[in-house]
Amino acid sequence: MFQTCHGYQLTILFTIRQPKTEDEFRRYYQLRWQLLRAPWNQPKGSEADEIEDQCHHLMAVDAADEIIAVARLQYNSDSEAQLRYMAVGNAYRGRGIGRELISAMESHARIKGVNIIVLDAREPAVGFYRKLGYNVVEKSYLLFDEIQHFRMSKEL
Repeated sequence: MFQTCHGYQLTILFTIRQPKTEDEFRRYYQLRWQLLRAPWNQPKGSEADEIEDQCHHLMAVDAADEIIAVARLQYNSDSEAQLRYMAVGNAYRGRGIGRELISAMESHARIKGVNIIVLDAREPAVGFYRKLGYNVVEKSYLLFDEIQHFRMSKEL
């Protein structure tokens, strides 16, 4: 990926893969908490739920093996999956990492026979998901009494 900075092209190298080791999962959950829960003073542990072991997890790592983005795909039925806990580190936003992470999740879902992906997007992310072919279905829940979410879906 490339980003222009003062007229120069900066290459952002990253790899998308599943977390495998205990340390990778620890760092994966740490980033999820740091980006999706800590800003709202939510306790450690609130970034995970009881079905983590039934889901497909992906992360983007940079050249130094630092985790810079995370996402989870859970299976709601044989034909429907849900993208959850999607987050890209603040310093890495706008560089195509989220797009590539979602593309990898969609590819995995297709292999599993899923034909629709749903998600609940935070209001500021709705435009991002629209660009990737997701449509707003309805206004959904309000997280932490302040973060409006919208149910979105995409047929694969």
